[in-house]
Amino acid sequence: MTRKMKVGFICVHNSCRSQIAEALGKKFAGDRIDFYSAGTELVDQINQDAVRLMKEMHGIDMEESQYSKLIDDLPEVDYVISMGCNVVCPFLPFKHKKYDWGIEDPTGKSDEEFVKVIEEIEGKLKGLIREIDEEVDR
Repeated sequence: MTRKMKVGFICVHNSCRSQIAEALGKKFAGDRIDFYSAGTELVDQINQDAVRLMKEMHGIDMEESQYSKLIDDLPEVDYVISMGCNVVCPFLPFKHKKYDWGIEDPTGKSDEEFVKVIEEIEGKLKGLIREIDEEVDR
């Protein structure tokens, strides 16, 4: 059995987009890839609109197993995905590849905007999972 690849999703607050990506990653490929999320600042709770919509759309309760974490709390990862910070993106060492997905922060916006962001993350994530699966199969 080969070692599981590790993916870290990073942004400043670790309250919304990176948490969504972590939750969807675990749902779609958690059996073969380890997913983490973290930021440079802690928040008291995961964005409540994200929590509600992820329950509705994917049946995932992010508050059950996820919480706001700092980058220093993560293990060394193979892939780093920055979510689109618009400011100075946090740095996280990585072994293999780094991507910036450039996804807009939906915080404070309508449910429609949140749904668009969740669907955008899902699409990019499925592509990343395919890439990692192909890499592991080589």
